[in-house]
Order: sequence, then structure tokens, then C-alpha cells
Amino acid sequence: MIIGREREQALLHQAYTADTSQFVALYGRRRVGKTFLVREAFDYHFTFQHSGVARSRTREQLKYFRESLVRAGMPRMPIPVDWTEAFALLGQLIERSAEARKVVFIDEAPWMDTPRSGFVTALEYFWNAFASARKDVLLIICGSATSWVINTVLKNHGGLHNRVNCRIALQPFTLHECELMARSKGLMATRYDLLEYYMVLGGVPFYWDLLQRGKSVAQNIDELLFAPSGQLHNEYNELYDSLFRSPEPYLCVINALGTHGAGLTRSALSVASRVPSGQRLTRILEDLEACGFVKQFASCGRRSESRYKIIDPFTLFHFKFMRGVGVGDSQFWLRNCQSPQHREWAGLAFERVCLTHVEQIKRQLGFSAVHTRVYTWHVEADPEWGEGTQIDLVLDRADNVIHVCEMKFSSGAFCIDKAYAQQLRHKVDRFIQATKTRKSVFLTLVTSCGTVHNAQWGQVQCELTADDLFKPL
Repeated sequence: MIIGREREQALLHQAYTADTSQFVALYGRRRVGKTFLVREAFDYHFTFQHSGVARSRTREQLKYFRESLVRAGMPRMPIPVDWTEAFALLGQLIERSAEARKVVFIDEAPWMDTPRSGFVTALEYFWNAFASARKDVLLIICGSATSWVINTVLKNHGGLHNRVNCRIALQPFTLHECELMARSKGLMATRYDLLEYYMVLGGVPFYWDLLQRGKSVAQNIDELLFAPSGQLHNEYNELYDSLFRSPEPYLCVINALGTHGAGLTRSALSVASRVPSGQRLTRILEDLEACGFVKQFASCGRRSESRYKIIDPFTLFHFKFMRGVGVGDSQFWLRNCQSPQHREWAGLAFERVCLTHVEQIKRQLGFSAVHTRVYTWHVEADPEWGEGTQIDLVLDRADNVIHVCEMKFSSGAFCIDKAYAQQLRHKVDRFIQATKTRKSVFLTLVTSCGTVHNAQWGQVQCELTADDLFKPL
């Protein structure tokens, strides 16, 4: 049963019912559910289905392709000598098929493009000379190696240029979709529990499918991540290895951002990662954004001041606990789920959850239809105004309102004390003074469990809780 993915299912259905041959490129991070989506959408019925094999040479890839052809109904034949012959055999299979719509699903295509194999050239010829000349072929190319799909297929300047009819970048689940999945698994978890799961695992369906009923959040996290035999214990390294053929520069960028919770400008990121600020860094950042690991947040001021931040909860959790303090302790989360380290991490992780659910925030505040600029803002210390400050989320509405958003995580209702109330006033005053805005500025508080309505609460114009983040769009 598919949970969510209504838009993606609609796009696949539209491609299936089109009156011409269609070329679909589907990509996304490892474990996000690409293969499951396609198989479920077509009820596991394909004219031809094949999956590339990781770290295999060209002849091995061709041998496995031959086996897929045989399973699809072709008589056993010698291993194709090259990809041109392999795709010619696929063409013969399509011509023999009596199905009204020939659905061809090639999964993990990036693994098939081995060095000097000629795979891309053969794919170009197959599509341009054969499939697109018919009206009944639906070709779906899928892969976790997002950089390959984007740069080799979608940005192709050769025979595949502008050939893709439909591109689907499959993103992790939202909180709403994760809640649906948890309920379908029979997990007896409160929304507070689900929020903490999300702050650790993000919205990756495969990770959520590993959660076991009858265990607490801490028990599940320990067994999956901290136990040496845990299924996600080594996931971080495997994740980036599977996505990028040369993961080293990507990891350099991630490592630099992982040590700067407030994010980095492009120039600062180039220095910290030691990746020159040119075309290579641009491609790395675009690939990381496409996978949902990193997001660029515009600045209220100059373009050069925009910041990149890690928004993938699983990566953030790895940097905070899996690289140091939690190593070797199979019950680390049980021992530390109420520790100061937990509280420090939870504040940053909850902020990132909010940043990935901006559309839910806009809808709950009632302006989802209003054009809105989303950015971060910071200002340096000033002799007149005192210390500098930063705002992690600003929602600048076209209808003359700006929301200055503060995100706070706590296990109970959050209480604004006098000191924090002063900080909030300082932030709003500095923002108005520095930006010289003439719009109404609404202090907006997003908390995990609500806010105590004390004397200091009066300065808050709008209030949301984690429950609002769970709402469907």
C-alpha cells in the first residue's frame, strides 16, 4: 500500500495514459521509496524490468540485463556484446509484446553506466531511434545516484537533451505521511514520540519501516543506530557512497556544514570545505539540495549573504552523536534521552523540522496562497544597538506582513521568562531597525508542546505547535 505520494502517482498515471511514448526520470536519495513507488503504481506489472548491479563491470551488467530479458519472455541468447546490442534486444521484446502500453522500468541505471561502457550513447539511440518513434512505450529511468540522473540525463547536452517528458524528484515523507505510516504499522506512539523519531530519522520511509512495536523511542533508536548490529549503524557512509560516485567532495561540504549549525555562506563554505567556489561547488550544492540534505536560505540583504544549512535530520543526528559521544554505547539513547546534549540537539533538530515544513506553517497561519519570501536574517553587533542577533526563519508576505519566527523544543509547555522575552524584543527591534521595513512584523512562536500564557507571552502575535506541522497540505 502506497502512503502519500499522490502527486507522484498522478504524474506516473499521466505518463501511462499519454498518447505518445513517454520518458520519465525518477530520482531521490537512497531508501526514499523510488522502486516501491513505481512497482506499486503499476501493480508490479511491466513489459520489462531491470535493476543495475552495484560495483559490477560492463560484462556483468550485460549478463544481468540478458537475464532480465529472458525473464520478460525473450528466448535465451548469448550475452550481448555491448549496450547497443542489449537495447536492440529490448526493442525486439517490445515489438513482440501484445500489451497496449509497454512499460519499461530500468532501476539503478547509474550503476549500469560503467567507465567506457557506451551505456548512455546506447540509451540515447534506443530512445531517439526506436522508442520515441512509437506511441506505446513508457520508459522509466530510476536511480539513487542523483548526480548521475541530473547531470547525465536531465542536463544532457547530447542526444538526450530535452528528451525527458517527466521528472520526479522523490522527497522524504512529511510529518503527516510519517504519522500515516506509523499508524499503518500499529505503532502506539504519541505525536511527541513521532516528532522525536522524525528529528532522528527524517522522513525516509525505509527507516520508519524498521521501527518495532512495543518499544520506546529510545529503545528503537538504540537498536537501529547505536547497536553494532543495528540496521542503520553504518547507514551514513553507505548513504553518500550510494548517491555520489565520488563522494569525497560532497562529504567535505557536509562536514563543513555539520560543524556550523547556523549555516555558512557560499564563500565561507568554500573555505571550510576546501572545495573551490566554482562550477564544481555549484554542482555539489545542487546535488545535495536535490537529495534533501542541504537547503539554501536567501538573505534579506545581498545574495552573497544567503546561507546553506543541513536540513536532513539523519545527517544532523550523525554529526551530533554517531561520530563521537555515542560511539560504542549500544544503550546510548536510553542513557542520554534527558541529558543536556539531548536538549541542545533537540533545539537544532526541531528548527530543521520547521524549516522543512514551511508550507504547513503558512497554511496554518492562513496565507498559503500569498506570495512569500522565505529567508534567514542576521546582523552583526553594533555600538548603538549592542550585540548582534539572527533569525532562522523569516516569512515575508506580499500582503504587507512579515513573520519573525522562533522555534523552541521542550518536553512540556514552553515558558517565556523575562530574559528570553528581552531577547525576543531585541530581535524584532533590530530587524525593524536594520531592514527599515514598513511592513507589520509579527513575532511568531513555533513550539513542540505549546506555550505558557504568562505576562511575557503577550508580545507573541502568532503561535503554532508541532500538531500544526502534522497537518496535510
